[in-house]
Amino acid sequence: MPASLDPVIVSPRRRRAVLGVVAVSLMMVVSAVSGLNVALPSLATETGATQSQLQWIVDAYTVVFAGLLLFAGAVGDRFGRRETLIGGLAAFGLSALGAMFTSDPTVLIGLRAGMGIGAAFVMPTTLSVITTSFPADERGRAVGVWVGVAGGGAVLGLFGAGLLHEWFSWNSFFALNVVLALIALVGTLALIPTSRDANPPALNAGSAVLSLVGISALVFGIIEGPTSGWDDPSVVVALVVGVIALALFVMVELRAKTPMLDPRLFLLRGFGTGSLSITAQFFSAFGFFFIVMQYLQFVNGFSPLNAAAALLPMPFVLIPTARFAPRLADRFGFSRVGALGLTLIAAGFLVISALGPDLVYWQFAIGVVLFAMGMGMAGTPATTAIVSSLPAAKQGVASAVNDTSREVGSAFGIAILGSVLNSTYRDSMAGAVAGLPPQVAEAAKSSIAFVQFGPIEQLGERGAVLVTAANQAFSNGVSAAVLTASVVLIGAALVILSFGPRGAAARAASSAMALDEAEALEAVAG
Repeated sequence: MPASLDPVIVSPRRRRAVLGVVAVSLMMVVSAVSGLNVALPSLATETGATQSQLQWIVDAYTVVFAGLLLFAGAVGDRFGRRETLIGGLAAFGLSALGAMFTSDPTVLIGLRAGMGIGAAFVMPTTLSVITTSFPADERGRAVGVWVGVAGGGAVLGLFGAGLLHEWFSWNSFFALNVVLALIALVGTLALIPTSRDANPPALNAGSAVLSLVGISALVFGIIEGPTSGWDDPSVVVALVVGVIALALFVMVELRAKTPMLDPRLFLLRGFGTGSLSITAQFFSAFGFFFIVMQYLQFVNGFSPLNAAAALLPMPFVLIPTARFAPRLADRFGFSRVGALGLTLIAAGFLVISALGPDLVYWQFAIGVVLFAMGMGMAGTPATTAIVSSLPAAKQGVASAVNDTSREVGSAFGIAILGSVLNSTYRDSMAGAVAGLPPQVAEAAKSSIAFVQFGPIEQLGERGAVLVTAANQAFSNGVSAAVLTASVVLIGAALVILSFGPRGAAARAASSAMALDEAEALEAVAG
């Protein structure tokens, strides 16, 4: 154990219990994104939220989450991972409790942001607890469980939320969040050991603000672009501010004596390509969840539970694949296995893109199975590549970057793929709403919920035609969105295949765990 880390001596039995607590905490964080997608149709109907507001209700969580992860990782390194986990769980649970009792979309967006703050202090801590509590010969398997829960937990969250919706209202989803937070909090207090970096990085609040502003502004511009117009001043300003803020973040971190994240670390092959892989995976996965749950319910009339059950094969494929993937990566190298995983996800989306308004489930299931295999194949090796590229004393940074890649990917996946869906839907509906009163036409173009559950029956035969057109338009949007994700995935796969660590390089990367950060950077320069 490096001298810069407080010793963490955990018995085998307690390690298993620690892994269980970490899994519940991670399930809570991941399901808070995915599970809400089950509630979106009923939420839109009961609160009157527009398509853009639905995107913000989902993305407010991931934007704040992603923007604060690096800062949260540094807080855990400095003040203790157990203490940081406790604070994050408390903030998350209290915000979810508030969300149970509101029906105002704007208030809900704010409370979701509060949950994102709590989640930012939970997720990097969970992986840091694993890397500091498990010996090297068990760490790969433990990380495999972590990745399996991160991926499979998303679908289990969907199913749990769908089950609740069979008997309760949409806000019962937040009750599930509260229960998971309480279970994780009790487990943390009883079982999680304390660990911290004896030489932690400085807490650079300025960098944290720049990263949060940069990501938030870009996501705002991407979400509002299809509705307000890409030449709208607010959209243009948001996109420009986002780019400038992120550029300033990189400049500040490059000049800092003790940066939260040295951008030069991305020159390490495992660190850079592992981060790219994670970002691409979660860009596609959470963008897909956001879209497909609406498609199954709005277009095909599935109940929330049936919609979630349609994805239930996913964890049964993803979790065992994630546990087996490290062996393949050890033998063939992350570059090959990681690229294959992303390609399988893209293949699954290509299958799904051929679906129309009438669901053919066997075709959908083939796409979901390919998607799950790809996530399992790419996920664990990518996470291992990231954490193995930095020394043990900097696992807070490695964990935070791993999680930031996930949440940045999730936020931009929901924003970009949601905007592709929204834009395609609006364009496809233009002809169908021609001649309708302007207010009715705009409402029909803004939300399929209005067409499905609004006063369309008053239009008589024209209303039935409008419903058919909306179903086709939404299906067109789903196809366009998943094809966009496929292009991103194939591009990322080519980069990883070209520049990712191969067999010998991957094993050499593990030796970086014995180096300090300066030595790792010198290895890059050499």
